[in-house]
Amino acid sequence: AEKIVEGKAQHAAWQTIQRSHAIANGCYVAAINRVGHEAPAGGEGLEFWGQSFACNPSGEIIAQGSVDQNETVLVEIERAKVNEVRTHWPFLRDRRIDAYDAITRRFLDS
Repeated sequence: AEKIVEGKAQHAAWQTIQRSHAIANGCYVAAINRVGHEAPAGGEGLEFWGQSFACNPSGEIIAQGSVDQNETVLVEIERAKVNEVRTHWPFLRDRRIDAYDAITRRFLDS
């Protein structure tokens, strides 16, 4: 039921955040997800979306699995693309790690 009611929005959010990791870090990302329904004995269980995917350092999806089939998705990557993207989109170079101190603590001071 959750997959039907909220699944589309949740899946889109999951996919967006994975693609964002690729962009922010300038690297390929493989996001893996199971398919089908899994339930413990006597329990409701969970419905999985499938659609594992890989994206390039620009966040573009370059391969994607199906919604309902167990499968292996193989992807060729271009290692030079990582250097190219990091050179032209120097997100990691320009970050301000001196400003990170507060986010490393569990609770921020008021």
